[in-house]
Amino acid sequence: MVLLLDFISVLVVIVPVLLSVAYMTIIERKVLAALQRRVGPDTVGWGLGQPFADALKLILKESVIPQYANKVLFVIAPIISLVFALLGWLIVPFGSGLTLGDISLGILYTLAVTSLGIFGILIAGWASNSKYPLLGGIRATAMMISYELILSSAVLIVIFFTGSFSYFHLVESQESIWFIIPLLPIAIIFFISILAESARVPFDLTEAESELVSGFNTEYGSLVFVAFFLAEYSSIILLSTLSSLFFLGGYNWSEWVINDTFISLQSMILGIKTCIFAFIFVWIRATLPRLRYDQLIILCWIYLLPIVIAFIIWVPCILFSFDIVSI
Repeated sequence: MVLLLDFISVLVVIVPVLLSVAYMTIIERKVLAALQRRVGPDTVGWGLGQPFADALKLILKESVIPQYANKVLFVIAPIISLVFALLGWLIVPFGSGLTLGDISLGILYTLAVTSLGIFGILIAGWASNSKYPLLGGIRATAMMISYELILSSAVLIVIFFTGSFSYFHLVESQESIWFIIPLLPIAIIFFISILAESARVPFDLTEAESELVSGFNTEYGSLVFVAFFLAEYSSIILLSTLSSLFFLGGYNWSEWVINDTFISLQSMILGIKTCIFAFIFVWIRATLPRLRYDQLIILCWIYLLPIVIAFIIWVPCILFSFDIVSI
């Protein structure tokens, strides 16, 4: 009975996430169309059924595995990416006490899971036994090493304010003021890092069409490509949710409302804040060109890293000097 309840709890989280992924694709296409003065998809169910039509098309396609590919790793790679993308939702708080797994080291768990997801891309690039996927995998490796450092450093600065690795404590610490106000530069750097982590424009160098055909997923189609597709958009929604938790107070609206609101209203507040960051993902895709590879590395190591290190030194000094927290 306990296992059944746990399974139902997982489904209650995973099914809405997958539905959100489906509609994230149509929202992205409609927003891009609006920003580019186009109509966008409007045929299948006035556009609302387009994600399901695309999914059905991919599922019905023949699955082709390259002759010289490592067939076992070729199939496992997208599964690894999808599993780690969904595991990140295990400790996301949707309201007061509403989460699948409340662990005291939830933020560390998130950093670990989001870091491991990149191995699916690396394995896919190597297992395809093709030069373009291999180059995409190598680029993903360099991006992971570079921007994972920036991302974890930005999270460390937020932890200085909370003094805890718990998401619930993180949200409670923002009842008086959201962290985006005192930590606006760090919030911007954090968002740049998650753009690189999810390989989105202008950091989509792992699948640059003009250079690598389609990058690490060049040889993929049918169901295995669907797994990569779900993993990418699930990661975008997860990272948008984490951004709202770290800098916009999560499900918290204000200190005089949080203790009396219903959990459903708290989840709606979290969803609205998540949509704001998801929209920025799409807005940036429609606005910015892709960086060159050398510009990607220079941006991280020459510009962002010194700024983050300076904040890591400066923020604890300010907190200790004004006796805000005891370090």
